[in-house]
Amino acid sequence: MEYFAFQWHITDSCDQRCQHCYIFSENNHFMLKEMSWTEMEHVFDNCLDMCQKANRLPYFYITGGDPILHSRFWDLLQLLKSHDIPFTILGNPFHLNDEVCRKLKACGCERYQLSIDGLRDTHDRIRKRGSFDTTLEKIKCLREAGIRCAIMTTVSVTNKDEIPGIIDVVVEHQADVFAFARYCPTSTEKSAHLSAFEYRDVLEACWQKFEHYKDRGTSFNLKDHLWTLFLHEKGLFKIPEGLQEDMIYEGCNCGNCHLTILPKGEVYACRRFGSNVGNVFCENLYDVYTGDKMDNFRDYDKFEKCSSCELKRFCRGCPAVTYGYTGNFYGADPQCWKVIEN
Repeated sequence: MEYFAFQWHITDSCDQRCQHCYIFSENNHFMLKEMSWTEMEHVFDNCLDMCQKANRLPYFYITGGDPILHSRFWDLLQLLKSHDIPFTILGNPFHLNDEVCRKLKACGCERYQLSIDGLRDTHDRIRKRGSFDTTLEKIKCLREAGIRCAIMTTVSVTNKDEIPGIIDVVVEHQADVFAFARYCPTSTEKSAHLSAFEYRDVLEACWQKFEHYKDRGTSFNLKDHLWTLFLHEKGLFKIPEGLQEDMIYEGCNCGNCHLTILPKGEVYACRRFGSNVGNVFCENLYDVYTGDKMDNFRDYDKFEKCSSCELKRFCRGCPAVTYGYTGNFYGADPQCWKVIEN
């Protein structure tokens, strides 16, 4: 049985004001929301009901804001543990210490994801002064408690030249997983735009680092789906024979095996762009997931460039990034360098 992932934002509260944050973009910071315990119990039951109807296993990514700031954070983890449901925490480093990490492990936390968005000066400018060094300190704290530590980076024109150096630092500090995603505009600000071939150069530089460090214990998660195009061009990804032509096998999970739930109950097909498809407090999640609004994100033949590409079933770039720059979910990914000849 396959997993269905819920990215559950239980609070907007956070110690940082990151430049690329969705919560604090476009003056969205006036009324911070924290789910009540009654609301959280309802969300939990709704998620389990959906998975039962869809014949999926639930997996939760608990986040915020910083989820550890929620007043009932530990009660939620106990609820997950009591149902033997696996989860990952996406949070900040500031409230972690040896005791907290041991407590997280006892509650069943499999992985804790932290962010590094540049080398020290760049990262601290984007997030918070002192955040870089604190994050590196907490990698050891998490690992000693038996929790896998993942480091996530948001790539933009601001930090593109620092990504190889970030990989050096992450491997040196023995993070278990490293991955990155592209900056996704949340307003009219487009200054962080990378051209398609600039982005391909980033992937090439990272691939060289990944090859160099492949036996050092850090796993490299090829999160961005344009890795499929990159590896296809290198002959390292080949389209399997005998597959159904109309079946989607990999690529963007929007509309497939993922939903995002926000503190006010809004359900998003993807957190990275405006994709509200319902409300978890007043609608059944299974009905939302199988409904017409979600079907719009599964209409793969509408993709203006991807629908004509032999990699459509495995890639499709990042429609959220496309939407952020163009306002069109089905448009051509602005960082896809592939030219399709008719």
